[in-house]
Formats: sequence, structure tokens, C-alpha cells
Amino acid sequence: MENLNSETVPLASLDQWEEDVLQRYPEAGKPAKKKEEFRNYNDPAHDSVREFYRLNHKYQTYDNVLAKKAYFLKFDKKEMPWWDALEYLNQLVDDSDPDTSMDQLQHLMQTGEAIRADGHPDWFVLTGFLHDLGKVLCLFGEPQWNVVGDTFPVGCKFSDRIVYPEYFADNPDYYDERFNSKYGVYSPHCGLDQVHMSWGHDEYLYHITKNNLPEEALYMIRYHSFYAQHREHEYDHLLNRHDQAMFKWVDKFNPYDLYSKAAKPPVVAELKPYYEDLIAKYLPATVKL
Repeated sequence: MENLNSETVPLASLDQWEEDVLQRYPEAGKPAKKKEEFRNYNDPAHDSVREFYRLNHKYQTYDNVLAKKAYFLKFDKKEMPWWDALEYLNQLVDDSDPDTSMDQLQHLMQTGEAIRADGHPDWFVLTGFLHDLGKVLCLFGEPQWNVVGDTFPVGCKFSDRIVYPEYFADNPDYYDERFNSKYGVYSPHCGLDQVHMSWGHDEYLYHITKNNLPEEALYMIRYHSFYAQHREHEYDHLLNRHDQAMFKWVDKFNPYDLYSKAAKPPVVAELKPYYEDLIAKYLPATVKL
């Protein structure tokens, strides 16, 4: 992995972004968590979150997305069994995290188990179990701002309802006449399959699984961080009727992603056979990363 500097790791851990989302979008019917209930470092957490979004909004350009797709969607970095890839993801565990000792695999299993407990189809359970696997991008040297963060379309005007919209003033696309109008390079209600989203773990995993999982699962994976749409409806002008219908699955998924964390970790050894069978049912024996 490349040497890390302040532009690659402004967050103390990738989970810090998700905790910021929880503060912005608390669980329906429950009060927002108080600041002291979240991780507490000597430096205020919001300073690192703001710095993360400053970098994200500066560098998530149309050209960046096309370049990352061209590089990563060759899937020539690693090939391994799916379970090995999930264990590979565990290298992202941050010992400095004061809020959890849970590794990435346990978090994914916890999400899957919450979905299973509510009686959803097995492909839905598998989606919850795999949804963060795209974060392996960090292990290939990608900076955090190209891995996590709220996602949004590139190639058209940035919505002012995206978190910290003022930082888009540093993005060259903000001033480019090709990209800074309402529709930019797109057309009204063209459909999200024609739209380039900002690069990150959601988009990457979508492309990894797009030939194997049901379309409902693919919408969950690809758009679960697209808060400007499924919380704010800021891009209705790009969605077609099919997108509007499919977004109900994104709405079903997000509570499990955001609100299923618990202090007691699942016992991986006990649940592994179930998830291995699920993987074998829907996915090829190995995953190309």
C-alpha cells in the first residue's frame, strides 16, 4: 500500500463517515444521538469529517470517475474466494477506534443477520452481508475520499443539498460549462443507468456483482450512499419511472446499514456455513477485484 498522508486519511477510520451520516439522519422516531455518544478524540471529530468532504468534493470530478472506472473495472488486481476477500477486508480494522472492537466481517454479518431476522429473502440477506466489500479499494491505495462518503452524480450541477456543498467551489467541474448546468451531459429523466456517480465502494461493488444479484439488490448496493436523492429527492429530474419504483428497495435497505450496529458481535464461526451457502447460491466461486 502506498504511504498515507493527510489527503488520503483525514478520517480516523472509515466508520467515522457513517457516524456522521447517523447524526445527519437519525433513526425515525428516535432522538438523534448526542455528540458525546459518538467517538471522542482530542481533536473534534467534525474537523476530520469536514476535511474529508473538502477533499471529496474537490477531487470527485467527471474525469476522476471515468479514470477510476477504466482502472478498477478491469478487475485485474486480485482474484480469490469470496470469503477470503471478506477476510482481506478485515485489514481495515482500526485499533484506534474507541467505539467498537468489531472487525469489518463482523459488521457485515451483523447487518445480514438483522435483515434475516426480519424475514427478508435470502438475496436481501446476502446484499447486507456484502454491501461494504467495495471498501477493499483502500487496500489498493485509494484515498478515503475515493472510497466512502455520500455519493452524487458527476457531469451535472452539484446539488446544494449534498453535505458541505460549499466545498464544490474547489472542484473544476463547478466552473465547466459542460458539467455545471442542471442536466449537464445528461437529458431529462434519462435514467440512472446513464448517469455516472461519484466513485467509491458502492459503485465498485455494483460492478463486481451486477451479473449475479437481482436488480433490487444492485440498486441497494449502488445507491445506498446517495442521500441527496433518497433523503432529499434532489435528482428526480434524472430518474426515470423505473428508478423511482426501484428506490423503494434502497429505502428498505438503509435502516439495516445505519441502525443495525450492536455492542455484541456475531459469532463468525457459527454463522459462516450459512453465509458460505448463500454466496455459493448466487455468486461464482471466486471474486475478481
